Amino acid sequence: MADESTQRTLLSTGPSQPAPRSACLVVIHGEGLGRRLDIGDTPVLIGRSEDADLCIVHRSVSREHCRVWFEDGEYRIHDLGATNPARINDAPIDECVLADGDHVTVGESILKFISRTSVEARYHEEIYQLATHDALSGLCNRRHFCELADKEIARAVRHGRALALCIIDVDLFKPVNDRYGHIEGDEVLRTIAGVILAQVRDDDVAARIGGEEFAVLLPESGAEAAEAFSERLRQAVEATEFHPGGDARRITVSIGTALLAGERKTRASLMAAADAALYRAKEAGRNRVCAAD
Repeated sequence: MADESTQRTLLSTGPSQPAPRSACLVVIHGEGLGRRLDIGDTPVLIGRSEDADLCIVHRSVSREHCRVWFEDGEYRIHDLGATNPARINDAPIDECVLADGDHVTVGESILKFISRTSVEARYHEEIYQLATHDALSGLCNRRHFCELADKEIARAVRHGRALALCIIDVDLFKPVNDRYGHIEGDEVLRTIAGVILAQVRDDDVAARIGGEEFAVLLPESGAEAAEAFSERLRQAVEATEFHPGGDARRITVSIGTALLAGERKTRASLMAAADAALYRAKEAGRNRVCAAD
């Protein structure tokens, strides 16, 4: 009689196949190491220009170095007359079809092409999410937010476009943590992050930049749009039901906003102005929006 503890091996068809992902280019050497560029239905530009979809700021890279796109079932790359021509697997090209695993040299950086059917695509997507997003809130982390903000600010300055920054701070958050503990406090932050995500547009950049501090960058937004967004967000948080430790509790946020204008043409100056406006909102009694002068 067989030992009852013997376990039977179950037949399996193997690991389930993940859903197809976007093809992508991942920087594996040089400037921009670790950055990822997804390739969808529209052509993407790689170069030193702030307008490039993958901006590699290095003197070895031309402003518009090369373009990649999907056509007739193939991913193609075209050199745009760069001083240092794009190279595929160390061979200079004018235009060619990309194959999974190809190494694309752009200046002194090397990018790896990963097709949408590659097992590596899922791996790199997960690594990219871990590197660029805050694990608690799911929003951009501070480092990634700074990178995106610098790019959007440079683009707005170059083309004379409006741009606004909002910094959001949870009011009286320390007493919540002290009374209910960090697990309940984290749940409050996750809920507020969800409220922020429900209010932003596709082109906005939302991030958790500190313990209970969030930021939202609003491209193509002037004073009126920034104020309207901030007030909607403030009201939405105020109307949200919070139950830390099972207790019904009212939680609010204060928001400071600043516009890209005058001397405020860098991320540092923009954040300083929004921070100062946030401080005024706190001093005025919290649960309100204040704009930088």
